[in-house]
Amino acid sequence: MQSSKSIKDSLIESLTHSEDVILKELHTKEKRIEALYIKTISDENIFHQKILIPFYEIKDSLPFLAYLESLPAINPFENIEKALEELLRGVTILFYLDTVFVLDSKADRNNSVLDTTVETTIQGPQSGFSESLPTNIGLIRHRYPEPSLQVESTTVGKISKTKVMIVHDSKLANPDTLKKIKDFLSRIDVEMFETGEQLLDLVKKSNRALVPMMLVTERPDRVVVNIAAGKIILLVSGSPFAVVLPTVMKDFMASMEDIYQTFWVTKFLQLLRYIGFFTSLVLPGLYVAITSYNPELFRVQLALSIAGSRTGVPYPSFIEVTIMLIMMEMLTEASIRLPKAIGPTATTVGGLILGQAATEAGLVSNIMIIITSTVAISNFVVPVNAFSFTLRIMKYIVLALGTIFGLVGVVVGFTILVAYMVRLDSFGTPFLTLVQSKPNKK
Repeated sequence: MQSSKSIKDSLIESLTHSEDVILKELHTKEKRIEALYIKTISDENIFHQKILIPFYEIKDSLPFLAYLESLPAINPFENIEKALEELLRGVTILFYLDTVFVLDSKADRNNSVLDTTVETTIQGPQSGFSESLPTNIGLIRHRYPEPSLQVESTTVGKISKTKVMIVHDSKLANPDTLKKIKDFLSRIDVEMFETGEQLLDLVKKSNRALVPMMLVTERPDRVVVNIAAGKIILLVSGSPFAVVLPTVMKDFMASMEDIYQTFWVTKFLQLLRYIGFFTSLVLPGLYVAITSYNPELFRVQLALSIAGSRTGVPYPSFIEVTIMLIMMEMLTEASIRLPKAIGPTATTVGGLILGQAATEAGLVSNIMIIITSTVAISNFVVPVNAFSFTLRIMKYIVLALGTIFGLVGVVVGFTILVAYMVRLDSFGTPFLTLVQSKPNKK
């Protein structure tokens, strides 16, 4: 049978050098005990009450051994594999007098977490991250009990000195990508660093990107799915959001709802999102291009209907579209800034009244109200807010080119945006890639 020292060394060797793995040693003149646990998923109060206090109260070694053997929370040691599995679930491994004990000290982190408010799903877990780093790492470890999960830390901010945890699977994460992320964090030159969302602005300032190059999420289940895919996670102290790196476009178009639905429902929802993305991007410019340059593309009845609805409108179609889109942007911003109790009601009523009044006054056509509503709904189909905000800007580029060059401008504008996204990369991973590169196995 293996000695307790060899068991301890094997367990420590199996775990990566993570900051939340603790080996604590207690000793008096008569006795000595060692405890191995992961502090982010273990309840240290249990260890203090059941082990630490009795250890100093019971003077002799044999009575303390009898006390350990009588504890209901103590389980017998079976083998290293079982002990490692339990260790990753939150237990504490005790080494005393060449005997190994397993103390049940699992922490329940679900009592201190927040409900998801940004990335909601109908099915699946409803809990999100909290503002506590140990709690957030504990949520990840509970869902990803692998010894290869590595946790490292650094600080960002000259004044704030905010702690940032780098979480990844050492077997799956690309070491080159990990090095680029660490170099990026070391180069950040800000005084106050409060949340992971600031990284979006810092990355944009460094490369002037229109598209976000990192995914910010509040869902632990999305984080562990990305860790299993070889991604690297950043957790910032005081922020209930995690940053996923590197990020590609398919990450922005994916929802956790995809995992909790059947195969064909998932494919349908993904198709719906890409249709919404294309519609929101192209529809305003396409409307202006066809009505102003190529009305012959419509059927005669539809062309006459559109022309009839625009009879009383005193300005060209591109001004009409611009006015309504800006009005919709203001309503969207108002719905975000207003208190939750009155926001949806105020913006819905305001949108209905403005649309009806503008139509009756002859400022916009009936078809324009339909176009604006379709664009707004299509924009909200994109599941990640950071990317939907980018889409709100992109459509004006296509609209401007469609206004000047007609249908050719719409096609050219869409091609330019695709070409722009092709040249983007997130820490070495192309933005439009479908499969992330994995590290070479030696």
